[in-house]
Amino acid sequence: MDQEARRKYLIDHLLREYPAHERPAVPSDAQGQRRLLRALMNLRPPLPIDGEVLSVQDDYLQALRSEKRITCLADLRPTREGLYLWRGDITTLQCGAIVNAANSGLTGCYQPCHTCIDNCIHTYAGMQLRLTCAELMARQGHEEPVGRAKLTPAYNLPCDYVIHTVGPLVRGPLTERHRAQLCSCYRACLDLAEAHHIPSIAFCCISTGVFGFPGEAAAELAVRTVRAWRQETGSAMSIIFNVFTERDEALYRRLLTAAKP
Repeated sequence: MDQEARRKYLIDHLLREYPAHERPAVPSDAQGQRRLLRALMNLRPPLPIDGEVLSVQDDYLQALRSEKRITCLADLRPTREGLYLWRGDITTLQCGAIVNAANSGLTGCYQPCHTCIDNCIHTYAGMQLRLTCAELMARQGHEEPVGRAKLTPAYNLPCDYVIHTVGPLVRGPLTERHRAQLCSCYRACLDLAEAHHIPSIAFCCISTGVFGFPGEAAAELAVRTVRAWRQETGSAMSIIFNVFTERDEALYRRLLTAAKP
């Protein structure tokens, strides 16, 4: 199958999971079909996946990945020893683990084609990531608390693992509790990666999107917490601060270069 055939095959399969009266029309153009397929993947509940469908999906996502520019940790230069700053799409980063800013259900963003990191990671990892997360949550028996972390395979992403953490939701003034919870997210992810001998980890800007944590305060806490953890543990893990905007890049660069080694 080529990409067009894979895309149409997956759309057809996913549409057959919907009642006939709810099925959207399939666009005739490739861009519209890609958007529809992503939307259907985003909406699909964490159900078992037919092996043939999974194989076609994996081939499709691997081909998409090959079209992108993949950034390897070896291509980056540290800002400080063991600490890196990189601006780009975290789903194209090849390293030990990337951190997903998850919601308390841990099964990803269900809003079709949403641009949040949770949606992007689940989209390009593949539908099996949602199922794996749902199985973790079923065993746990309750929603994921703020400030903890869970490890899963990365499936079709170029990294090896995804570490999921739920950051604090800030509505109103920023409190010391919010600050402590955000620090706990970073420490939980680092501890989990260290326990699994993962050599490198990339952090997104946890809680700074729709969760409302002020960006500058979050960056200060992130850098301070990571540096303190490295000093306390003596870990040789490489730690990447991943940002997406020029403003955040400038903010993190200032914090990293001003911080004492």
